[in-house]
Amino acid sequence: MEQRPPNAEAGARVLVVDDDPTVAEIVTGYLDRAGYVVDRAADGPDALARAAAHWPDLVVLDLMLPGMDGLEVCRRMRGRGPVPVIMLTARGDEDDRILGLEVGADDYVTKPFSPRELVLRVESVLRRTRPAPAASGLLRAAGLSVDPAARRATKNGVELALTIREFDLLAFFLRHPGRVFAREELMREVWGWDFGDLSTVTVHVRRLRGKVEDDPARPRIVQTVWGVGYRFDGEG
Repeated sequence: MEQRPPNAEAGARVLVVDDDPTVAEIVTGYLDRAGYVVDRAADGPDALARAAAHWPDLVVLDLMLPGMDGLEVCRRMRGRGPVPVIMLTARGDEDDRILGLEVGADDYVTKPFSPRELVLRVESVLRRTRPAPAASGLLRAAGLSVDPAARRATKNGVELALTIREFDLLAFFLRHPGRVFAREELMREVWGWDFGDLSTVTVHVRRLRGKVEDDPARPRIVQTVWGVGYRFDGEG
């Protein structure tokens, strides 16, 4: 009997948005066999309409779509509510991948890709949306408060609008104040991957600074240790 991902047991809904019917069919087939409830859309307006009708737990979103590209779709969905997004991008389009991360994509996969790898990435992202055990307790430092159980973060009492990866990154930093982490370590500990494009970490650190620092251009909380990585300063 095929083992299903834990999130699939809970009926997680995945919206696959790709104008290539072959790619969409393959991705949908693999996700369906893994136990997910899958919706399909071939363009941006259709994706937004389907999301409005049945809000997804995660979106697999092609960057290059006719009419309305994946970046705009991601922006509009994020304007309606939080939702994890995995971008599908063409190999070599580094600038586009960076833009995808900048608008809030939680992960990306480059074409051509292994459908099995994509399913694993979907499972990994969805796993991190689950509430953490209440026993983990509140994390506080530098005017920041993170509640892992509720997946809620505030700065000076004001709630922060963080993506899944930004939240995980901030929580990880708060758990390890004063310690320097290389990007490879953060990729492994926060993303759960032993390999990947390290620019993903760089972009997420930059986005996180934009939300937790008083002056992101002169960060005092998430500091760069040149040639090594990043360090969280609990004093800020």
